[in-house]
Amino acid sequence: MDDLYRENIIDHFRHPRNKGHLDAPDRTYHDVNPFCGDEITIELKVEDGRIVDVAFDGKGCAISQASASMLTEEIRGKTLDEVRALDKDFITDMLGIPIGPVRMKCALLSLKVLKASVWGMEEWPD
Repeated sequence: MDDLYRENIIDHFRHPRNKGHLDAPDRTYHDVNPFCGDEITIELKVEDGRIVDVAFDGKGCAISQASASMLTEEIRGKTLDEVRALDKDFITDMLGIPIGPVRMKCALLSLKVLKASVWGMEEWPD
């Protein structure tokens, strides 16, 4: 079963969904994993407290980029409160393979960026 999940991660890494930018996003946040250099930016379009469109951009390892791609597929249509409730278990279940401590920051970077965006934090300057 792990092979199926690994193939899914590689597919999302090679063919990311929702990668790019939105015209006039309502919320944007960018962050970097200082340990490995992975970067993710998430942009959201929000209407009536619900995510109606999402895009991400970034660079890094297969785990960080696949996690962002998968996460953007999962959150479209969810309310901001539903997204605020997402946690580490949601990400590890979504990825479907055991994630060691070194790769956990890679896997969780997109969730960290998403939550900062949803909570309305300002983008970090470069």
